[in-house]
Amino acid sequence: MNRGAAPRPPGSPLRSAVGRFGPAELRLAMAAPRPAGGLTSEWRVVDGLRTHTRRSADPGTGAPPVVLVHGLAVSHRYLTPLAVALATTHQVYVPDLPGFGLTEHPRGAYDVRRHADHLAAWLAAYQLPPVCLLGHSFGAEVAASVAATHPDAVRALVLAGPTSDPAARSRQGQFGRWLVDSLREAPLQAPILVRDVWNARPWRVLATLSHSVRNAIEADLVRVSAPTAVVTGDRDPVVPQRWRDEATRLVPEAALVVVPGAAHNVVTTAPTAVADAIRHLLAPQPALTDR
Repeated sequence: MNRGAAPRPPGSPLRSAVGRFGPAELRLAMAAPRPAGGLTSEWRVVDGLRTHTRRSADPGTGAPPVVLVHGLAVSHRYLTPLAVALATTHQVYVPDLPGFGLTEHPRGAYDVRRHADHLAAWLAAYQLPPVCLLGHSFGAEVAASVAATHPDAVRALVLAGPTSDPAARSRQGQFGRWLVDSLREAPLQAPILVRDVWNARPWRVLATLSHSVRNAIEADLVRVSAPTAVVTGDRDPVVPQRWRDEATRLVPEAALVVVPGAAHNVVTTAPTAVADAIRHLLAPQPALTDR
């Protein structure tokens, strides 16, 4: 796999325009637990917690399943556009991490390692074959931890807008960057954030942010053995160019995909481009032959 920038998969051009996130997308994102857009909700008890998962039907393509892991303060809701975009070719699962979305609240706020342990237990409970694991923002920290500690469970890894940049590894630093990002995002994402923070409770969000900025994701990135894509928006102030380049360099087998026009929530506002990057990552690579 090429190191560094990989702006477009061959034969599948990267979309230069950020997709629309309007009232229809908002209604779909807020639909759970009702079925909508080909997605349904279910609950399973994982490590003693009633865990909610939004999932799509199996399209019968034989492609590996894709598991989407949400970021800090949010839930499955903002990942719905990406889940729908992927569902034509992959069975998609979007679990809510402990204390977020529609999953039961544990006592206290989990740190990255406890979230990763819960996600690994979730994968075992679903008895899935090796998956393509996508984590966005704080979810990328969780996904990187799972890929580093449970390599047999992860066929491929996508780190979308991974936090946190060592240059701003504090609650104040991250909050300041998120404020800048809020000015670059589609305004109708705001009701999702309000609903998700209410579900999680503000104290849990702040406690999880404290765990995030104390987590050195670099230690997990260098241990990842799965083919990896680092995906960011080119207008993302939370993951600036220096950090996205460094994160890509740290993973032994990684490529960088930068989506023009997108900010931090690239998975929400540019779902087609991110889905294309995932399909390219999972596509069979041509065998090298001796000449």
